[in-house]
Amino acid sequence: MKTIATKNAPQAIGPYSQAVEAHGFLFVSGQLGIDPASGTFVAGGLKDQTSQCLTNARAIVEAAGLSMSQVVKATVLLADMNDFADMNEVYATFFQEPFPARVAFQAARLPKNALVEIDLIAAK
Repeated sequence: MKTIATKNAPQAIGPYSQAVEAHGFLFVSGQLGIDPASGTFVAGGLKDQTSQCLTNARAIVEAAGLSMSQVVKATVLLADMNDFADMNEVYATFFQEPFPARVAFQAARLPKNALVEIDLIAAK
């Protein structure tokens, strides 16, 4: 097992790694819409937070020497399922066919009261 870390994504806010590489897979921890430079949520709403979540996740994927085309699974947690279409619109700009498998659902509450959190699994 190997941990992956980059300053181009927010540092972990608890006892976990930004990502762990094991058995040919990269497991990226859930990313929030936090700007790594300021440590605060990006201005705007759900679309802005979704873009920042995926920008952060991409930075971690790239720190492991991989690309978003190697992502095989994503989990999307939304504070409000009514935001699904807006999230999906932004999400689609980060991936190309064949798209990763994905699950999306509403969570009662996300860390730091985020609007969205996204984790990824990539394959080498």
